[in-house]
Amino acid sequence: MDLDDNLSNNKSRLSGPFSKVFRVQAASGVPQDEGMKRSKTLEKTNSDVVQKSRLPSEDENDEAVRNEAFFAQLFASISTVKAAYAQLQFSQSPYDADGIQSADQMIVSELKNVSTMKQNYLQKPAYAIPPETSLLLSEIQEQKNLLKIYEITGKKLESQLKLKDDEITSLKKKLCEAERGNKVLEKKVNASGQLVHPENIRLSDLQPSHFVAYFRHMLKSVRSFVRLLIGEMESTGWNMDDAACSIEPDVSFWKPSHKCYAFESFVCKKMFDGFNNSNPIESMPNQGDHCGRQFFERFTELKSVRPKDYISRKPKSPFATYCRRKYAEIVHPKMEASLFGNLGIRDSADSINFPDAPCFSAFIEMAKRVWVLRCLSLSFDPPASIFQAGRGSRFCEVYMESLSDEAFLICDSAGPEADPRVAFTVVPGFKIGPTVIQCQVYLRR
Repeated sequence: MDLDDNLSNNKSRLSGPFSKVFRVQAASGVPQDEGMKRSKTLEKTNSDVVQKSRLPSEDENDEAVRNEAFFAQLFASISTVKAAYAQLQFSQSPYDADGIQSADQMIVSELKNVSTMKQNYLQKPAYAIPPETSLLLSEIQEQKNLLKIYEITGKKLESQLKLKDDEITSLKKKLCEAERGNKVLEKKVNASGQLVHPENIRLSDLQPSHFVAYFRHMLKSVRSFVRLLIGEMESTGWNMDDAACSIEPDVSFWKPSHKCYAFESFVCKKMFDGFNNSNPIESMPNQGDHCGRQFFERFTELKSVRPKDYISRKPKSPFATYCRRKYAEIVHPKMEASLFGNLGIRDSADSINFPDAPCFSAFIEMAKRVWVLRCLSLSFDPPASIFQAGRGSRFCEVYMESLSDEAFLICDSAGPEADPRVAFTVVPGFKIGPTVIQCQVYLRR
């Protein structure tokens, strides 16, 4: 069989099936193209059905909105209970019976409302109002309750502030009463000439704590004299700003009342000048323990007597000489004439009898306490030494006590490297062996 015979046989084999297909389509009356179109339409329909089955139904949308509205109502109820509880706490102090009862009723009512909401949610009744509207109303109610809580908190803070203000006012009154009482006691102590001191101390029992007690008592007398002197200057029309600047030039004070520290500094400088010298006035040999014993005897002799009585008995004593010299250094003749109209105090001090003027009485009381402190310091072995901080020195807590704490606030805001500096020393400090009594300083601005 040749090649042409094989091709003809293959054609006859394929023609049979195709002819059957064509005969079936011709018998049904459906063209071949139309059948293909119907097949594609069927596939598209099935795809749409699958996609529609994945979208939420209308019932599911309603259920989601209903749940959202329910939880919004629940949160609004919780905020109402919180607001009522805040009102309940606020009404307890100060006690408000009507406010407590109203808050309690609101809490009970809202808890019942929550129970009703739970039953309605489980039973799923018909909507009284649309869920969207209920959701909006619940959010509004929650915001109102939050605002109410803030208002109650504000009232509570205002009430606490008022209580603190009343407490501050009460403490200020007590402070004024205590200061008046202290002034009365100070006047009595100054009038009696008695010192508050340890009883019957002996040289062998001498401690730095004894020196500290007399130092504090001496400091009170210095400030009492300075207040009296400033009062006399103000009553005679002195310009206190110019006077303070002449004592401590180029110093800017933190407060106007701080100018008194300049006058206190001036008095202390004059009174403590020569404090470390063992023999500034007296003809006493400096012979170690023997000298210390003599100074302790001077201390014991003068510490419990009135200075005027002592001076009247010994008008030419070293103490009387000390008082005359220090008064002349502190009160200039022109100043005395301006304050008192004449030089009567100075003339009387130069004579045997000291004057009875209030200013001079306060002065000799101060002089006595400085003199006693000096005798006590020289009784130690080694004697107590005096020191002060120079202008511009860096503040040191070990050796200094600040009289102007405002400087620390400025330095804290300026940073850790901005250390406060000394403007001037007001009261000197002392060292007794390892014990340090801080000098009192005024810090510059």
